[in-house]
Amino acid sequence: MTKYKFIYMALAGLLLSTSACKDFLELPSEKDFDSSTIFEDVGKVEMAVLGAYTSTFNAELFYQFGMGNDEIFSTEGETNSKNQVSNYVYSPAISPTGTYTTMYAGVEQANVLIRNIPLMASADDAERDKLDALLGEAYAIRAMNMLHVVRHFGDVPYPTVPVVEMPDFASSRVSRDTILDGCVQDLQRAIELLPWKGESGMPIERVSKNTAYGLLARTALYAAGYSLRWDLDSYAPSSVQLARRSDTQRIQELYEIARDACKAIVDRGENELIDYETIFRDLVNGKYNKESMFEYGQKGADRNEARLGYTNGIFAHTQSFYNKSQPAMAALPTYYFEFEEGDVRRDVTISNYAITAESTHQMNTYANHMIGKYRVNWKADEGVSAAQRDINWIHLRYADVLLMYAEAENELNNGPTPVAKEMYEKVRLRAFQNDRAQIGETPSTYEAFRDAIIQERKLELGFEGWRRTDLIRWGILYEKLTATKQDVLDLANRTGKYADVPRYRAYKITDAKAFNDPTVALDFIPLAIEPTATEREELQRQGYTIVDMYGATAAFFNNKLAANEVWVRNIYRGLEKNKVELFPLSTNTIDANTGLRGQQHPLY
Repeated sequence: MTKYKFIYMALAGLLLSTSACKDFLELPSEKDFDSSTIFEDVGKVEMAVLGAYTSTFNAELFYQFGMGNDEIFSTEGETNSKNQVSNYVYSPAISPTGTYTTMYAGVEQANVLIRNIPLMASADDAERDKLDALLGEAYAIRAMNMLHVVRHFGDVPYPTVPVVEMPDFASSRVSRDTILDGCVQDLQRAIELLPWKGESGMPIERVSKNTAYGLLARTALYAAGYSLRWDLDSYAPSSVQLARRSDTQRIQELYEIARDACKAIVDRGENELIDYETIFRDLVNGKYNKESMFEYGQKGADRNEARLGYTNGIFAHTQSFYNKSQPAMAALPTYYFEFEEGDVRRDVTISNYAITAESTHQMNTYANHMIGKYRVNWKADEGVSAAQRDINWIHLRYADVLLMYAEAENELNNGPTPVAKEMYEKVRLRAFQNDRAQIGETPSTYEAFRDAIIQERKLELGFEGWRRTDLIRWGILYEKLTATKQDVLDLANRTGKYADVPRYRAYKITDAKAFNDPTVALDFIPLAIEPTATEREELQRQGYTIVDMYGATAAFFNNKLAANEVWVRNIYRGLEKNKVELFPLSTNTIDANTGLRGQQHPLY
């Protein structure tokens, strides 16, 4: 083991594990990443920056950390660690480490770049501009990686120089306010250095000025929001509370930063909303568009470790035309009903069908609705393999920017301004194909507009990896999930607002035997009660198949109240307010870093 790797383990409790994207370039090896030879040539520096991007994403971000909200549940067994994370069953012994490890790897790579790029001599202005842009990317990588760590683990070590330059290889927790303020500064510096996408032609997998502005807005909103805090001197369990930072003036400044960052993107005019379905058809097929602002590249066998479209897609039988897709996460049954009629996002976000062994579309029951945005049948080819579909991950979309803009305006003005309403309505209008009569009246008070933003982000950005921690930064995770449990039980029993949900559906089986499958959702006839023998015979004669939406074949629902109660009781079964809003650090992480000894989450 090299000295470099040893001290990095001591600092962050991890082993640097940068993967190489050998399909299109030869990245520096880990042991050579901090070598001065890299900083003798602009081309080598660019390869090093590209190498750092490989540590900006981890499957946990959409899988374990993407569940545990009011959109998704885990289909794994209750003893499975992913199911336990989804349902807030935490302990230091099983606390996830993949994101923590990967993000710190990227931070170290960024620190090496930030330290060395300014020391390089440049032959001309063009070369200096190139180096400045690469430095801007490094600042952005450090900031977005630290946000991922902070939003899941809170106060954590905050290295800002390469580990070889640190006087001590142990590192303790640092206040998340200090870290997030540092991330804001990093992104402001990145914005100064980076070109606009329209000026540079940068691929969507790299950070442009547009992207940096969006990341700045996101980071500022998290820095201004709620998080689980405790006294970093005493670590007293009684000090744990869900709260904002105490500096109200800084909170105001952060909302201004978020607002101004979003405004810069909107005023620039390079990004725009496109047809909602097209966003995700483009995504699964590796096509770029003006709405997607930043993606993590997944092209090729060496970059497909996240299993996008396999773990978080629709079910496709292993013998089907599309080969196997085996989702380990699914849409909560109630989520489907939160979309209003006419909202085109529902049938894109949630797939109401699966693919059978005979390569046909089969309607799902309410309990078996799957994630539709990453469905494999929309691809033009199979990809590398069944589990490696070449599907990118979207880090940032323009619709997100518009909703952040609206949110910041509302916070700054104690109510929605005309600009806030305009941004919100742009997203709503796209959802209803620009039919203003369908979008309803935009709220005009602070609380009502805030609630509308919270709901709209759920409908617009479902399954995109931010809901869990968004609920935390709004300070409402426990309340939302408690209400969701009751909603699921009400749906199971067809009571309350679900009293009139159709028990049966009649649909026609269609073939699923072509790539670029045009099918978005299966059409159906809702049936409030079970059809009579005569009605069933007539529907079947017309080519319909009848499905019991609460049928015994459903994985988690059936028509027995007791069984429903057991299932509902087990979702979010570890949920505790003012405790589970942050993960404990893993035992191995603390053991590997002496600076973290005695600094565990006080309630674990």
